[in-house]
Amino acid sequence: MVAEGAIDIVCNLFTEQEVRLGQTGIDETFMTQLRFSEDIRHGVSIEKYLEKMDRAGIERSFLIAVRAGDMRVTGSFAIPYERVADICHTYPDRFSGLAGADPTLGMRGLRELEQGVREYGFVGVHLYPHWFELAPDQARYYPIYAKCCELEVPIMMQVGHCLRYQRDRILPSVGRPITLDQIAIDFPELTLIGIHIGYPWTEEMISVAWKHENVYIGCDAYAPRHWPQPFVHYLNTYGRDKVLFGTDWPVIDPERMVKEIGELGLRPDARRKLMRDNAVRLFRLPEG
Repeated sequence: MVAEGAIDIVCNLFTEQEVRLGQTGIDETFMTQLRFSEDIRHGVSIEKYLEKMDRAGIERSFLIAVRAGDMRVTGSFAIPYERVADICHTYPDRFSGLAGADPTLGMRGLRELEQGVREYGFVGVHLYPHWFELAPDQARYYPIYAKCCELEVPIMMQVGHCLRYQRDRILPSVGRPITLDQIAIDFPELTLIGIHIGYPWTEEMISVAWKHENVYIGCDAYAPRHWPQPFVHYLNTYGRDKVLFGTDWPVIDPERMVKEIGELGLRPDARRKLMRDNAVRLFRLPEG
């Protein structure tokens, strides 16, 4: 294990099993667009991914039990909580789970979230608003936010626009960062993390995080060499307590992500908070 290493708060399961079962949400066209190498297109085993984490200096990754859309709609998919829980149980020092949220399930979905946190030990909740074609501030999500408050766990969600992950299903971009504004007001005790840096509305994401004590930014899905300069300035200065490292694997390779962050010239305290300390604090992880 990598002692005192980085914590990746956004990591997707991308093994041969998920690829074979169609549980990745991306197709060959998207892989080509993002220049996936041939050796990973059919999936990467957990053991091989741990080797990647070791080379990148990542101590722990949060695996998402994804809920991607209403399961009555063709093209939606879900990764069972049990699948993520089994991996976390096998490698307790390397992985933690995130409970995917599905607003179409009503009370059943809330009971599943509670089971994920209380029984499986998941450290937070994850939401993909665009898969449900509902902006984050829509009423159907409010019971989920209330449950997160009750369970005292953070919720993260994709904000910004939605790329074309699959050619046969185009999802709308419903996650403007400003939609977190009303949620933060209605649930001041809820820790909200807008992941994917809010691109292309990154400065809007910064403004919401600066306004609200309970809003944070996940620095995943976009290579650091392409991060907007205002965002680099924010995480290196007055926003250093409000940002958390992530990759959104397999979208960004962890070794590339860590290498490019190292090339940004961040202050030591800002880098440490981004890569580890803020995640330890918000997700109540062991210090070491």
